[in-house]
Amino acid sequence: MFVLNGPNLNLLGTREPGIYGRETLADVEALCRRTAGPLGLGIDFRQTNHEGVLVDWVQEATGRAGGIVLNAAGYTHTSVALLDALNAFAGPVIEVHVSNVYGREAFRHHSYVSARADGVLCGVGVGGYALALAAIAPLLDAPPADRGART
Repeated sequence: MFVLNGPNLNLLGTREPGIYGRETLADVEALCRRTAGPLGLGIDFRQTNHEGVLVDWVQEATGRAGGIVLNAAGYTHTSVALLDALNAFAGPVIEVHVSNVYGREAFRHHSYVSARADGVLCGVGVGGYALALAAIAPLLDAPPADRGART
């Protein structure tokens, strides 16, 4: 299971704590590891500020990861390249956002990632990562047609 994080998430805990909270990315990783164990999931937790690296990791997931939990951060709203990489990945994808993107600036209301995601969690803080892992676990063995209403 890949848990992938995009730009500026390395600044969690210090960047706009009124929006993103005080938990750090290390706290998020620890939460993911605590959550993944009882679900029988191994995780590969990564963060990058570079779009191409994120695309490379999504491509790497094929053959290495059953699913992807993805917080693409700002690339959510801008990256067709990331969407194309996700469309080439056969496993389930859960999109996560720490903040409620729909309560923020209008440009954040559009997500390229959502066009491919099997589920989306936003606005529940870093706990959304734990919810995403719980949501993706039963999808790992489900055929794509049984995973959700993707078109």
